[in-house]
Amino acid sequence: MTAPWLIGLDVDGTILLQDETMSPGVPEAVARVRDAGHVVTIATGRSWMATRRYVEELGLSAEYVVCSNGAVTMRRDGDEWERWNVETFDPSPVLELLRDRLPDARYMVELASGQRLYTQQLDDWTLDGGRQVGFDELSDAPVSRIVVVSPGHDEEDFHRLVADAGLNEVSYAIGWTAWLDIAPQGVDKGTALELVRARLGIPGDRVLVAGDGRNDIGMFGWARVHGGRAVAMGQAPDEVKDAAGEITADVVDGGLARALDTLPARAQVSATE
Repeated sequence: MTAPWLIGLDVDGTILLQDETMSPGVPEAVARVRDAGHVVTIATGRSWMATRRYVEELGLSAEYVVCSNGAVTMRRDGDEWERWNVETFDPSPVLELLRDRLPDARYMVELASGQRLYTQQLDDWTLDGGRQVGFDELSDAPVSRIVVVSPGHDEEDFHRLVADAGLNEVSYAIGWTAWLDIAPQGVDKGTALELVRARLGIPGDRVLVAGDGRNDIGMFGWARVHGGRAVAMGQAPDEVKDAAGEITADVVDGGLARALDTLPARAQVSATE
């Protein structure tokens, strides 16, 4: 019996360039490791609605895909997909804190069902099937995430806001462009990937994750604790690079493809087997 590697890949800034085209060499490198018998999946802050196209474009055959910064894990069921694991929280306290500090921001929540409720249109977000609501309705049911977009505020502003508001009951991440993405406490890409790893029975030292954002720090720590590999893209912020065990080239220079090319050419037999 062979033990493949579990490979969890961030999307924006790792698989994709900023114009949403593929980073050089990524489709070919992904195909090589997939065909070698490894389990290649996506671990992204994007919703499933905005992720599925890349699962299909890359020809991924993995049974599980991690979305919404770990709050949602999808499972393949034949030709369809089901919401296999969904983490939720009560958004009311957080939304009240944010409304006081960012009254002009645009807000969106994602329900356990995957439906999105939003106060105003959000550029660059897939809102198909979503519903525009008043602010108070955002708190009517548990959610898997809160997204806040506030024109005129940058990443440093969001970091100050999080500190000033004392958002210590939830996990948060700042997106590639300036938005605040809030998930249930203790949930990140790494917690979701651990559920997948355990389900598949893949040894902890045969995991590789790659990313470029602060929302990848959790899965970097998870991989390294298990003896696996954590790869930061070359353009990542210093704190993200510090959390990784390896640094590859920038996304524009095909950094992910270079990292994937270091994997074994075929699934190897476990030393314990």
